[in-house]
Amino acid sequence: MSEKVVIVTGGAAGIGRATARRFAAAGARVAVWDVQGGEGDIQTVDVTNAAAVEEAVAAVVARWGRIDVLVNNAGILRDHQLIKWKDDRKLAEMTEKDFDAVVAVNQKGVFLCTRAVVPAMIAGGGGAILNASSVVGLYGNFGQTNYAATKAAVVNMTKTWARELGRYNIRVNAVAPGFIATEMVTAMPEKVLQGMVAHTPLGRMGKPEDIAEAYFWLASDAASFITGTVLSVDGGLVVGT
Repeated sequence: MSEKVVIVTGGAAGIGRATARRFAAAGARVAVWDVQGGEGDIQTVDVTNAAAVEEAVAAVVARWGRIDVLVNNAGILRDHQLIKWKDDRKLAEMTEKDFDAVVAVNQKGVFLCTRAVVPAMIAGGGGAILNASSVVGLYGNFGQTNYAATKAAVVNMTKTWARELGRYNIRVNAVAPGFIATEMVTAMPEKVLQGMVAHTPLGRMGKPEDIAEAYFWLASDAASFITGTVLSVDGGLVVGT
C-alpha cells in the first residue's frame, strides 16, 4: 500500500478515522473527506454536493497525480419507526425530511463520489472502491426504514459497478459491519449496549479497527481476485439473532 493514494469519506471520526489511520500506517497517502473538522489533513467535502465532490477529486489528483482507493464510508442515521401507533391513533412517523437526508448521504453520496473517482482510476490503470453497507442492509432493522434502504442500495450498486468496472481493473466491494463501538454507539444507554453484545455470538461489539482491517485487506493485492462481494464483519450477529 506504500505510496498508494486513498480517499476516505467520513474520515474525521469512528470507522472512517480508524480506516484512514490504517492506510496511513502502511505508507499510503490518505485524503480524508468530512463535513466536520478533526485531526490531521482533512478536506471539508459534502458528499451530497456533486460540484464539491468533483472539485475535491481534482484536488487529490493535482496533489498526488492519481487515485488508487476510494472508501465510501460517510453515512448518517435518522432513525424512527415508519408509523408509531398507540391507542388507535398515530403518534409519530418517519418524516420525509429524515428519509431524504439519509438517502442523500448514504446512497447518493456513494454514487457521486464513485462517479467522480472512476475516471482517475481508469487513467491510472485500475483501483479499488470500498462501500460501507451494513448488516441492516442485508436483513433490515426495526426503526431504520431509511438507513436499511440505503445500505441495501449500496450492496446492489456495489454488484453493478463490479460488473461495469472490472474491465478497467477496478474492483468494487462492500463491507457490512455489525454493532461497532464508535463514539455515536457508545453514547447510547448501557441497557441498549448490553443488548447489542447479547446478540453478538463473539460476546463483544466490534472496534472501528476491525472494520478498518477489512477495508484494508479488500483494497490490498491479497484480495486481487475479489470483486462484487459483501463482507460481513459482525461477530456472528446475524447467527446470533
